[in-house]
Order: sequence, then C-alpha cells, then structure tokens
Amino acid sequence: METSHDASVARSRRIWLGAILLVVGLAGHVLAARATGGSAVHYQHHIAAFIGASVVTGAIIAGLGWRFWKGRHDISLLILGVVQAVFGLLVYAGTFGAS
Repeated sequence: METSHDASVARSRRIWLGAILLVVGLAGHVLAARATGGSAVHYQHHIAAFIGASVVTGAIIAGLGWRFWKGRHDISLLILGVVQAVFGLLVYAGTFGAS
C-alpha cells in the first residue's frame, strides 16, 4: 500500500520531470532560432511561439485536468511538459527539413 510519503515523492518527481520537459521544449525552439539565423528576431519569434503554445495547450490541459483529475496539478504539468517537448523537438527538426 502506498503511503502519503510515497505519493508525495511520486508527485514531486512528476513535477520535476514536467519542468525538465518544458526546458527541453524551450531548448528546441532556441536551437531552431539559432539554426535559422540566430538574430534577435529569430529568438523573439521562437520564444514567443513557445510561450503562445504553452498558453494555448496549458489552457486545454487545465480544462481537461479540471474535468478528469481535479487537484492533480503534477499530472497537468507533466502532460504540458511532454506536449511542449514534442513541439520543441519538432520545430527544431523542422528547421533542417525546410528548403
């Protein structure tokens, strides 16, 4: 049986993993900005895209969290981190496929 300490540790790990995945997503956008020219405008656009995507997907995930897993903010953050990491890596990979 899981104790409250075990549950607390699991939540803490999910929060950290979600935060790390958010950083991975941001890194994908920053690396894509560098690969496409590296000017200040490139960085501004990619970081704004990361923030905009985080707001939009965060609102959707928050709505789903409110409906299906109330009070489990760790799961919401983990899902947001996964989504943003995938988006960031796709944006970075897309810079090499563009002609």
